[in-house]
Amino acid sequence: MSHETHLNFLQDKNGKTGIWAWLFTIDHKRIGLMYMYAIGFFFTVAMLLGLLMKIELIAPGQTIMGPDLYNRVFTLHGVIMIFLFIIPGIPAVFGNFFLPILLGTDDVAFPRLNTFSFWLYVIGAIFALSTLIFGESADTGWTFYAPYSVKTGTDVTTTVFAAFILGFSSILTGLNFIVTIHRLRAKGMGWFRMPLYAWSTYATGWIQLLATPVVGITLMMVIAERFFGIGFFDPALGGDPILYQHLFWIYSHPAVYIMILPAMAVMSEIIPTFSRRRIFGYKFIAFSSMAIAFVGYFVWAHHMFTSGMSGEAKIIFSFLTFIVAIPSAIKVFNWLATMYKGSIELKPPMLYALGFIFLFLIGGLTGLVNGAVATDIHVHDTYFVVGHFHYVMFGGTGFGFFAAMHYWYPKMFGKMYNHKVATIAFWIIMVGFNTLYGLMLVMGMQGLPRRYYDYPEEFQLLNSISSVGAIILVIGLVLMFVNLIRGSRKGEPVGMNPWGGLTLEWKTQSPPILHNFDFEPVITEGPYEYHRHDNPELYKDEENSEEA
Repeated sequence: MSHETHLNFLQDKNGKTGIWAWLFTIDHKRIGLMYMYAIGFFFTVAMLLGLLMKIELIAPGQTIMGPDLYNRVFTLHGVIMIFLFIIPGIPAVFGNFFLPILLGTDDVAFPRLNTFSFWLYVIGAIFALSTLIFGESADTGWTFYAPYSVKTGTDVTTTVFAAFILGFSSILTGLNFIVTIHRLRAKGMGWFRMPLYAWSTYATGWIQLLATPVVGITLMMVIAERFFGIGFFDPALGGDPILYQHLFWIYSHPAVYIMILPAMAVMSEIIPTFSRRRIFGYKFIAFSSMAIAFVGYFVWAHHMFTSGMSGEAKIIFSFLTFIVAIPSAIKVFNWLATMYKGSIELKPPMLYALGFIFLFLIGGLTGLVNGAVATDIHVHDTYFVVGHFHYVMFGGTGFGFFAAMHYWYPKMFGKMYNHKVATIAFWIIMVGFNTLYGLMLVMGMQGLPRRYYDYPEEFQLLNSISSVGAIILVIGLVLMFVNLIRGSRKGEPVGMNPWGGLTLEWKTQSPPILHNFDFEPVITEGPYEYHRHDNPELYKDEENSEEA
């Protein structure tokens, strides 16, 4: 990285310097970096809370905390992980930093709105964490189920209001990305010349825009009921607690795809790069993102099979749950087909991509157990659900975030981390992850209920091994973060394109200059045309065979 490039990167678009240049920046790259630092901090806090929970569960009886504190710890763990890491993670960090570059433009459509979105995120995070210092933090679980969330004496109001503010940040980010994709694509970049990351970001943006207001209204109803006793959800006041579940999951199941679609987008960028092959089934992957976003709105009630709904409703929602699995399976098939006969390089980003596929498949297949009414009745509210949820959310979105971090790291910082240490950290994380959550699936099938700080002695062995898995997982995560932090300071400088990628971010300097490009990008082909670059004749033959 040249001295001039470094100065351009440090100088903000409005000409300010120092801390104010960062806090009030309108540069999408700086906003992405600030999200990354904030999200990394909150992930660390939530990770430590989760470790404390597993230490409590290492043996029957009370070890380090009682039931009341345990309830508050797992609530705050869930709130931070879901609202401060999983939902904003990939879109806020890598969407902000790379979407404009992938589209060939110099910023998002509304730069100041982007800054405002970040500050809403920070304000929401402050409200969420303030309950650690002031008063008693909520003990309801991250779902805030009524009527308990209305009646409990803990500080549910502050936590719910934090989630409400974070929802606004998500809405504005989604709106910004949708307009950016519609209006600011480079010359020649039609819809089917966009990178697949842009397609998934587009689908995610529509979910953020349309589904998030539902949960915002629902959370305001909880606050109104706590303050004014209106009676939306309290049966004693004529309310209906099942109404809360419907409203919450009408948002929260589409929100699952806010969480997983960006991770799938990262896979669609990494796999062709490290397979040295054009992505298989580009249009099917693009349309499957939109299909997931659309069908995801109609499957919310599979979380409620034990709530007393009619048999007909159970059949319909179970059927729709299996339908939504189809576009996800299309993506996995196309990724595997892309790798078939490819020249695969097992660099750290590719390892995390393969880890994502493995763990997400386990999460998806166990999700079908929850989606089938007969089996869901038996595993509902057991550790099986906890294991399934973490395989999808952490094994999916979490590993997608780590894969993106290792893939785009040299472009963001202009330096490279230690590949050997990154590989060792990956395998430690995989061992810890599957030991921790795989045994939860087994304990759930055996009937161990979730959300208890204690358990019968017959589950001690599996719970103890699972807790050891949590310690191994944390060791791997710490090693990964230390390697990345060290690389940003002492890593070897890299050029524009260390991985041999073909999308537009690999045609800019590392890190990118202030306005991203020192030329005006003009797109003349699709984003993954390896054969066109490496062997035009081979590409031509393959294209003709596809058309035939």
